[in-house]
Amino acid sequence: MPVPPGRGWRLGRILVASGILALGIGRVSALPIPEAEALYAPKPQRVTAILAAARRDGWLPQVAGLRQAALLAYEREKVQAAEAWFYLYSWAKLLGQREPEYIQRWIAAVNAAQVGHSNMASQYEGRPQPLGASLGPELQAWALGNPAFSANFFTHVNAVDYLPRVFEILTELHQKDPTRFRRYSSLALAIGVVYDLPPPPNWPHAQVTPGALPRRLPAPAEAFAWWVRQQELGRTYHALGRLGTDELKFVVDAAAPFAELEWAQGVPGLPLPKLADAYTMIKYRRDRLEQNQPIWGGPSYRLAEILQHGGICADQAYFATQAGKARGVPTLLFYGAGNDGRHAWFGFLDGDLKWQLDAGRYGEQRFVTGRALDPQTWRELTDHELRFLSERFRDYPAYRQSQVHAAFAAGFLAARDPAAASRAARKAVSFEPRNQPGWETLVAAAEREGAEPRRIETLLREAALAFRRYPDLEALYVNRVAQSLRARGQVSEADAELRRIAVKNQAARADLSVQQARENLTRAIETLPLAGQIAAYNQVVDLYGRGAGVTFFDQIVTPFARHLLALEQPGEAAKAVERARRTMQVEPNSQLDQELSRLAQTIRARGK
Repeated sequence: MPVPPGRGWRLGRILVASGILALGIGRVSALPIPEAEALYAPKPQRVTAILAAARRDGWLPQVAGLRQAALLAYEREKVQAAEAWFYLYSWAKLLGQREPEYIQRWIAAVNAAQVGHSNMASQYEGRPQPLGASLGPELQAWALGNPAFSANFFTHVNAVDYLPRVFEILTELHQKDPTRFRRYSSLALAIGVVYDLPPPPNWPHAQVTPGALPRRLPAPAEAFAWWVRQQELGRTYHALGRLGTDELKFVVDAAAPFAELEWAQGVPGLPLPKLADAYTMIKYRRDRLEQNQPIWGGPSYRLAEILQHGGICADQAYFATQAGKARGVPTLLFYGAGNDGRHAWFGFLDGDLKWQLDAGRYGEQRFVTGRALDPQTWRELTDHELRFLSERFRDYPAYRQSQVHAAFAAGFLAARDPAAASRAARKAVSFEPRNQPGWETLVAAAEREGAEPRRIETLLREAALAFRRYPDLEALYVNRVAQSLRARGQVSEADAELRRIAVKNQAARADLSVQQARENLTRAIETLPLAGQIAAYNQVVDLYGRGAGVTFFDQIVTPFARHLLALEQPGEAAKAVERARRTMQVEPNSQLDQELSRLAQTIRARGK
């Protein structure tokens, strides 16, 4: 019965949000880099000259010339050269930012993404220096001269990574062992983006006390040295030098100390093909479930104690994920809600480099979707992000091409050139239809050009079609189509769009149907009198509630019952819960049955 992460913690200052790179590709009058040179990837001598100029004059004076070289190469369709110049431009723009201004934008991004938590500081003050001061000069020279690392960095670093600390970590790792840093640069970057901030108090799950499991990450240099040593001793199941940063971050986020991870390496019977058995190796403690004791009761949470005493699903999933990380296997701890209760399981990257996401999931319970924490951002991974991880399409050359076009599209849009932005974004989604930022820029460019709503709706439908295998993204774009239709008075057409996507998702993705039902009910509560609200609730229960499970209970039944109690309507609240119980076909003595009974008891107590 895992408890999902909490929300609501905000950092101390709220300012205008911005991404890491506000590209702003515009036109400048000077061209310090000759045109003939700009049409080819920059040579080492040019990189050396740029570094020397930055040491002398700072990074910001280098930005305009590098931006113009990237733009010229792109306009001449020299995409590889444009990409290389673009990375140099991006480094110059990033390293030249003053730390106080960067931190203001970072705080706004954290607050906008709602990924702040109570283990973070409430105030972050920038030092009077550029960001480049935190990245060692030797590492700067290597990074700017290494297009593969630059691509890796700018692909994976995002707006909520705390770059002053990321740069300090990377510099420390590079200074301690430049040779191994170069060999395992993706591992170093994974440690940088995961260890830049403390983990939240509910990590890796909320069903163990802080006293039993301190939520602390190790020192970055110690972590890098430990995993490299395990690799070189032949103890890892994956070659860490061949995994990407987006996979290695699910290795380095181990919560168990290294001594316990080394103990886990000695547990017999867990080769990579049988890693799923690590879950069932932990004896299930049904007595804890029956006594409603979801929190681990022991004074410590060592892996050996879990194996000795057994546990419930959260403990099984924790043990399995740590056993995998000990062997250099990326693992994810999932929690989710099904028909009859809540559950936790795990996923791992198998020997064919494919993600197995259902270890211990119990398919007969129909746990419709799983949620896991992204250790880079400490927010929940969305369903499509998990699918994207599993499909690994971001490793393909087509995606890299798509990324280049998407970056230039965003830059053209920022420079108020929507026509150029539209052309570049169309190229981005043509190379890789799953490039969602490309679709967003395409829609935004059309809006900036003043396109008619029907044209915007056509683009949104095109995006929905591109993501038809990713229900959460498809539903996102269909809902935006419906909003547009409703705004121009086409209410019945909007309702038809919503019904179509809800019916499509009702069997395989009941959570998305519940999301749609919640939006319908919320709209009724905001716009209708009490009688209309009750009628809307009854309609939602009848349409979406048949055979529904805990997710429906959590997001529809409980909030509406509490809403009625707040309106001093305990009788109506009791009727709402009873209608839900009849329609949902609740299994006797299940967790859902117990929770419905507790809710009904609360309502009866309020009615006395």
